[in-house]
Amino acid sequence: MSAQNPNIEIRLLEESDSIHDLTLLVNRAYKRLADMGLRYVATWQDDDITQERIRDAECWIGILDGRIVATALLRDREHSNGTPWYERPDVAVLGQFAVEPDLQGMGIGSAMLRHLENRAHETGASELALDTAESADHLIKWYEKRGYRFIDYVDWRPLTNYRSVILSKTLL
Repeated sequence: MSAQNPNIEIRLLEESDSIHDLTLLVNRAYKRLADMGLRYVATWQDDDITQERIRDAECWIGILDGRIVATALLRDREHSNGTPWYERPDVAVLGQFAVEPDLQGMGIGSAMLRHLENRAHETGASELALDTAESADHLIKWYEKRGYRFIDYVDWRPLTNYRSVILSKTLL
């Protein structure tokens, strides 16, 4: 697998897929952020929270060699709230974006993100937005390299222990 051409199948989560495996992937992927002292929900969520988070979203997964190695949620305006930008009718929201830690940097995240940008556009969105901790410089830079720009700040405390930045990309 090369960074330019990851051999990954991207599809919607199916009933037969394991919620527990998905939860463990999300926990592993966010461990680096937990080690930085950031309390993302994904660092501590259990299977019940995973199930709750995917209930009103499209849950996309990346499969490599028969196992789930990536995931992300896509929500429309009807299922996003907490900030005026997320509530705009032309904005879709990306969340719980995770890639297996030992596979990061191989193009899987980029492939997932491109897929979700295309899917958001198919649903009629002209923007894809997300939020991350303002101190997660490595993530902010990663998104900025892919065309995302700063929109605003949002504070999800007490679920988290940090202020977030909202980033958004205009979809073509």
